Amino acid sequence: MREVKVGSRDSELARWQARWVIEALEKAWPDLTCRLVTFKTRGDKILDVALARIGDKGLFTKELELALLDGAIDMAVHSMKDMPTSIPEGLIIGAVGPREDPADVLISPAGYTLATLPVRARVGTSSLRRKAQLAHVRPDLELVDLRGNVPTRLAKMEREGLEAIVLAAAGLKRLNHGRLLGEPLPYNICLPAVGQGAIAVEIRAGDEQIAQLVAAINHPLTAAAVRAERAYLRALEGGCQVPIGALAIVEGEALILRGMVASLDGRQVLRDFTSGSTANPEAAGQELARKLLARGAGAILQEVRLKSGNSHR
Repeated sequence: MREVKVGSRDSELARWQARWVIEALEKAWPDLTCRLVTFKTRGDKILDVALARIGDKGLFTKELELALLDGAIDMAVHSMKDMPTSIPEGLIIGAVGPREDPADVLISPAGYTLATLPVRARVGTSSLRRKAQLAHVRPDLELVDLRGNVPTRLAKMEREGLEAIVLAAAGLKRLNHGRLLGEPLPYNICLPAVGQGAIAVEIRAGDEQIAQLVAAINHPLTAAAVRAERAYLRALEGGCQVPIGALAIVEGEALILRGMVASLDGRQVLRDFTSGSTANPEAAGQELARKLLARGAGAILQEVRLKSGNSHR
């Protein structure tokens, strides 16, 4: 077996995820040798502009996908929530790792919760999805753009005197910042991003050797949940910088999918759910999108795109 080159972004969390993939592969295939190759993506280089203003199509994945297509790497490891619903021709998702806690978490140096934050408290997050849902329940808050990796955001919270920030629980737990876990936000207040907490392994279509290797680390229940969520997002023509949230919970062969669409200011928030099967998770995603579109989600999303100038996916 030749050495297998595993591509990743160069952030601390991305390297953790890539190392998890490498360790899982080498455990499944004891004769395998893997080498980590890191890249800086466009999203890593542009840190002084809100994501919604620079578009999101492949913002954290394009450089890795080009390297994969060129043969410079054999697989690319991504945070699933960063992956566009439309994958470049010639590439496929070969495996999905087990999901970490998908919730969003509010962290406050002073120990505030969402309910106890002072009026006009400054809360940092770069996500339009989080901003819209927070504004819906606390329209008095001042929501401040916050970019960067997990350690950078934690440092900015202290340096800029923010009352709180909102981060994904998965990143905090994977980087051993669990002691900082403040208040997990309930799903009826803040639904996570599509794919949040899941790791995607992208490979070249038709590369049977690599496909066989990564199949050994695929987590079928997480893969089914993510397929439902991504089908929902695709049907709404949404991207990770549009106020859309979703979470699929799988129990046995049954699947429950919850979804949310919001206006930028959080005044309009549509929520619904549907049930489905792991045998055809995409059907649940498409059904939930139809339900929300029938309730006016299309008009909300059209207004969002006009206001943000966002290139949707």
